[in-house]
Amino acid sequence: MTNTSISPRPPIVVIAPDSFKGSLTAEEVAAAIGAGIQAAIPGAQIRLRPIADGGEGTLDALMHAGGERLAIACRNAAGQLADCPVGILKDGSAVIESAAIVGLTDAAGIAVPVEQRSTLGVGDAMLKLLDRGARHFLVGLGGSSTNDGGAGLLSALGIKLYDAAGEAVPPLPSQLHKVTRIDASGIDARIKDAKIVAMSDVNNPLCGDEGATAVFGPQKGVTPEQVGVLDHSLAHFAAVLEKELGRSACGKPGAGAAGGLGYALLMLGAEFRSGAETVADHIDLDEALAGADWLITGEGRSDAQTLHGKAPFIASQRARRAGVPTTLLSGGIDRKSLGELQASFSGCFSIVFGPGTLQDAIADAPHLLRGSAEQIARLWQTAAGAKQ
Repeated sequence: MTNTSISPRPPIVVIAPDSFKGSLTAEEVAAAIGAGIQAAIPGAQIRLRPIADGGEGTLDALMHAGGERLAIACRNAAGQLADCPVGILKDGSAVIESAAIVGLTDAAGIAVPVEQRSTLGVGDAMLKLLDRGARHFLVGLGGSSTNDGGAGLLSALGIKLYDAAGEAVPPLPSQLHKVTRIDASGIDARIKDAKIVAMSDVNNPLCGDEGATAVFGPQKGVTPEQVGVLDHSLAHFAAVLEKELGRSACGKPGAGAAGGLGYALLMLGAEFRSGAETVADHIDLDEALAGADWLITGEGRSDAQTLHGKAPFIASQRARRAGVPTTLLSGGIDRKSLGELQASFSGCFSIVFGPGTLQDAIADAPHLLRGSAEQIARLWQTAAGAKQ
């Protein structure tokens, strides 16, 4: 009798990384990892599912699943017109990424001090998408440079701010303390029929020690001396707005996202959802994981904060429910957080092989990712073979 053996089927590998900020988009990261896997396991079936958590790269991740990308004229954080990317998904949902309109990486937008920046451009985008017939919005809130409580968004949509003398007040953080009356009668009527999903991994309230200004303001340029002043201005603005609209959202989780843009959206009736969970749903991550053997995810730098709703953590949770082991492959890993990370990932790896500068790592990220993925895949293939 002749012995015959059945060759094992090629593995199915799902690759769902976030972007490496300042270096590669999530799609580019996924492609580089995929190339490394194919180099080690030529027959591997690769399922690319780049992911995001509501911040920079959210539009790209959602558009990877299909849809129409548009460039529309919106005001940046400094009030200057610029062409900004938005998207319409195949199901008709409109995608607005705040970081692409009023983001921290926009040199022109952050050329003015934080107290002079506004979210007017996010309102511009929403209006133009309403004009195109959109009534379902996915708004990513991460990565903004603003701290205006969403006053700019509301003003762009038709809400008017006035001071005690009846003069119009511009929707800027430095001016919100002057607001004594708000007229919401002119708000675009189409907003009432719209469904808005605010996407973020932030659960902070609008004001206070855990609020937008105190927690996130410093990274946007808020000085220690300004924290109390700007926080008080947001609280004052919110009190007047809530009296006018007859509802409250100041203390709700997520109100402090994007410098209070989350608050304005909540006041418009938005549903607040985890950005990574929302993106995972729209890119059909669960479907990709069905029958898969391995998930690889990652981000620019992983630490304990990764476990608080960041994209790699959400991807790993989805994989765990599907019975799929997950490897974390990031630009850098915080060694002090390794113990915590290991509870959610079956192996945590950095793409950096040895000492070097951050600039070199960013410049060589595609090759580092490909090489690291190939080595991990060789290890994985050896371990899989030993089990047979």
